Amino acid sequence: MSANPKDPTVIAAGAVCWRSVKGKIEILLVHRGDRSDVSLPKGKVDPGETLPQTAVREIEEETGIRVALGIPLGSIDYALNGGRDKTVHYWASEVKDDALAASTFTPNQEIAALDWLPIDKARKALSYERDREVIDRFTELVDAGTLRTFAIIVVRHGKAVPPGNWDGPDSTRPLLHRGLIQATTIAPAIAAFHPSKLVSSTAARCRATLEPLSALTDLPVTVTPDISQDAYERGTNKVGKTVRRRLRKKSTVVLCSHGPVIPEIVGAVAIETETDPSSALRHAAALSTGAFSVLHVSLDRPDAEIVAVEIHSPKSEA
Repeated sequence: MSANPKDPTVIAAGAVCWRSVKGKIEILLVHRGDRSDVSLPKGKVDPGETLPQTAVREIEEETGIRVALGIPLGSIDYALNGGRDKTVHYWASEVKDDALAASTFTPNQEIAALDWLPIDKARKALSYERDREVIDRFTELVDAGTLRTFAIIVVRHGKAVPPGNWDGPDSTRPLLHRGLIQATTIAPAIAAFHPSKLVSSTAARCRATLEPLSALTDLPVTVTPDISQDAYERGTNKVGKTVRRRLRKKSTVVLCSHGPVIPEIVGAVAIETETDPSSALRHAAALSTGAFSVLHVSLDRPDAEIVAVEIHSPKSEA
């Protein structure tokens, strides 16, 4: 029986998990016992989840490994046996020795075994041509020297009480209930990229937006006026200084700021990395409330340019 043409597309997410062994890259494959095939780890989005959240959850469920997402590899579309369409979104994810040592995997009915293979052997071992297409994209990044990245994650605060409905200073406006839900929704999505530092504008609405992420990651929120709207309006903000500092660290950071300031932040990252302007960067700078952009910066290329851009919104508004 064919699927109803009105049936929604099945959405899933996963990753090409990789490691370096004696200078050679190996890729993790899963042997699915219930389907007798070999594939990349992935799974369907649960209600209320964002794509990055799904990817890390499914990889841990299938392999026992807790991963951090790296550069995106795009999506693959195909038809299921029943006729429904399916779209799977992929990232690259480097698996470090400590994460591998902490794996809780045991063979089970769904995943019979895990296998680490060099790229060429992994490509041949996969059961589906669509998975080989993902490996080809991964290989292009390896050849270009842009596989390893860190990220500047730019967040626009959640929906706040409108200025006309607030008697106090603008910086004290709190989040609305919708904004609180947005903050809670995006927290696991941002956590999927394993940030090492959380930085917020001094405004209450920005600090509150990062509170759920802080609780989830056990990272404190560092507050600075340098990316605040008050400083922006006075002409005293120090966006460029903040961005330069974070780029020198070469580790993933979250910067939570305001609609008027975010284009300056994205622009500063582009300038400091000598990345040409693009439509992707323009979209990354025009965030709605509660949304965030992920600017992936190369770790290995001398020019350290932005090599990929993602934009994510709270699930209910995507």
